[in-house]
Amino acid sequence: MFKDITIGQYYPTDSIIHKLDPRTKINSTLLYIIFLFVVNNLWGYMAAFVFLAFVVTLSKVPVKYILKGLKPLVIIITLTVLLNMLWTPGNVIFQVWIIKITDMGINNAVNMGLRLILLISGTSIMTLTTSTLDLTDGLEADIKKVPLVKRIAHELSMMMSIALRFIPTLTEETERIMKAQKSRGADFESGNVIARAKSLIPILVPLFVSAFQRANELAMAMESRCYHGGENRTRLKQLKYKKRDAWAYILVFAVMAALTATRFLPAVNLV
Repeated sequence: MFKDITIGQYYPTDSIIHKLDPRTKINSTLLYIIFLFVVNNLWGYMAAFVFLAFVVTLSKVPVKYILKGLKPLVIIITLTVLLNMLWTPGNVIFQVWIIKITDMGINNAVNMGLRLILLISGTSIMTLTTSTLDLTDGLEADIKKVPLVKRIAHELSMMMSIALRFIPTLTEETERIMKAQKSRGADFESGNVIARAKSLIPILVPLFVSAFQRANELAMAMESRCYHGGENRTRLKQLKYKKRDAWAYILVFAVMAALTATRFLPAVNLV
């Protein structure tokens, strides 16, 4: 399961999405997330899906690679769908004891499930097509425009980029520890929920020790190279918008306007 996590990983390939300015990808992703919560019917989700499919095609990232990133979150998505289905009032369609499934519950469950899938897939495109260095520079440039935190923009962007970068590293470390513990006879699959939770202790302890050790090594490496944050820092590559970024913004704003317009279309209920 851990090897399927694609958040924070970078998929190198030659595509127009990879060549976009990191600020364009970050800002477009934020707009995509915001307007995805504006959508309230199937028309909007269909429009968002078409836009996402178009972006994935341009990025040249394999669809299987994106779908693989959804596997670790299947439990969360399923739980969210079930909670919306069972706890939403409406006209009762099916009832067993105290469990009631309503028409509004089914509609809300489908909408929430589609929203989560589109949200996770869309945000993963940003990290898959943006290297850690470009992501840091783009985040810093955007955070510098916020008055209250612009003085610590470099530090904030560095922390966020390092956190994203270490997600695949920690997942690989977890997988390695699990294999080592299984070779010593550890069992992580049998027993009830409490027994399974206790069986994770031999994984969590060495994982935390390894994480602190990696953090210490990273801090020592940065200090040995006289790292002082963003103070008087220069860059070899300066961020500069190009024509393709302007076209990308135009496309994103057009899609966001279309997503907003879908709110005024007749709702499509599944039940």
